[in-house]
Amino acid sequence: MGKKMFAVQLNKQDFEYDIHSLIRAFYPGMDVAVCMGESEDHAKETVPEHTLQVDYEEDSTTLTLLDAQGKTLAKEQRAFPQETDRKERKNVLKSMLYEMLRAYTGQELPWGNLTGIRPVKIPMALLEAGWTNPQIAEYMRKTYYTSNEKTALAIMIANRERHILKDIDYENGYSLYVGIPFCPSICLYCSFSSSPIGVWKSRVDDYLDALCREIECSAKLYEGRQLQTIYIGGGTPTTLEPEQLDRLLHKIEACFDCSHVLEFTVEAGRPDSITREKLQVLRDHDISRISINPQTMNQRTLDIIGRRHTVEQTKEAFLLARELGFDNINMDLIIGLPGEEYADVEHTMREVTALDPDSITVHSLAVKRAARLNMFRDQYREMTFTNNQQIMEMAAQLSYQTGHAPYYLYRQKNMAGNFENVGYAKPEAAGIYNILIMEEKQSILALGAGAVTKDVRGDLITRSENVKDIKHYIERLDEMIQRKEELVTGRVRGQSRDSVE
Repeated sequence: MGKKMFAVQLNKQDFEYDIHSLIRAFYPGMDVAVCMGESEDHAKETVPEHTLQVDYEEDSTTLTLLDAQGKTLAKEQRAFPQETDRKERKNVLKSMLYEMLRAYTGQELPWGNLTGIRPVKIPMALLEAGWTNPQIAEYMRKTYYTSNEKTALAIMIANRERHILKDIDYENGYSLYVGIPFCPSICLYCSFSSSPIGVWKSRVDDYLDALCREIECSAKLYEGRQLQTIYIGGGTPTTLEPEQLDRLLHKIEACFDCSHVLEFTVEAGRPDSITREKLQVLRDHDISRISINPQTMNQRTLDIIGRRHTVEQTKEAFLLARELGFDNINMDLIIGLPGEEYADVEHTMREVTALDPDSITVHSLAVKRAARLNMFRDQYREMTFTNNQQIMEMAAQLSYQTGHAPYYLYRQKNMAGNFENVGYAKPEAAGIYNILIMEEKQSILALGAGAVTKDVRGDLITRSENVKDIKHYIERLDEMIQRKEELVTGRVRGQSRDSVE
């Protein structure tokens, strides 16, 4: 028998992403194939275990769930008044599908039928509209079927975000992102536009030449607006040599007015890329926040996922940063790494909290199409990937015990256990840029290979994407700069948000 799959047949294109995402949440690891009209005979190596037929009519939507033999397992139809808008139609469709799959599988999903990556946007918008916390909780549970725990988490974070962002100028302010697309090695689960530094060593200065030119040209586009946060990410920015880091930071300071910057973050990231000399450069430029990211404190797992550093190197890098005076250090962790169970994650959490970082970001593993773990998944078939509510609650509890409270949250496609990524921070240590990038309330000028600029004007968001390939970025820089000019001058058509999710 061939590989099994879940087939979806639509009579017209609409809400494909929401349907696909919700089915994948109920059937993790199963292929979901979406087609228009009646599907042709499937390839012999695939066997549709279930088929969902979606029939959109002007005044109704009908869902029919079939088994492998074509027998009807469930069917539901909802009628719509003629004036029903698109957002309401989508919410009704997702409610129908969630109720159908919940009844058939016996599963409850922690985030209900939410398929977007920014669930906190929902309570944030309702808070701004004057709703009370109890009113928002009732609405989320009724409309989206979110669990009591996730509903409370989303509302708690929305309230904290509002407090943190109270002095942010959305209209006249903006943030700056600068991407360094190099890493010491590429992790098994990584899908970012990063390249091994060893391969590009001889061309890093060429990349910096292009990046510095983009910095010069782009800074002029935002003259007269107030720069409020800066984030240098990647990749791993500390793969740059000390003099290269110094050059980049000098260029940013020379081209942008940094006098109003509330937060300047550099992802130091991989412990094997951190040296005293590099950290001293960051201190000399008054970098206010850094990340040192172990992902796990279990050496066996580090070896499996391709991170070429030791647990001891993580501790040494953290203590060195403290010695040099860094007082706002974040540490990233991942739940659901291959082979790790509850005890492994608990060990990581206890090791990290013993170091006492100022913030901890707990990620749920999301294996994307471009990751080696997905592209070569047959090689890793024997690996287990475990995440569950007990592990998430343990991570939250240990964070709380050391004075860290949740302050931002987002989700990704194909996330282990259908959970979320949560940032926990001590008072006054929350990452402002992290919230801004999720809430999409302020423009973000993004520079470097693979960076995506977002120009936010009220409910209208326009985007300008840089090419991901490093060689193409260097060669096509003029094109990237022109795109930004067109975006900022309003010659690029924006997208209006049709949903707060």
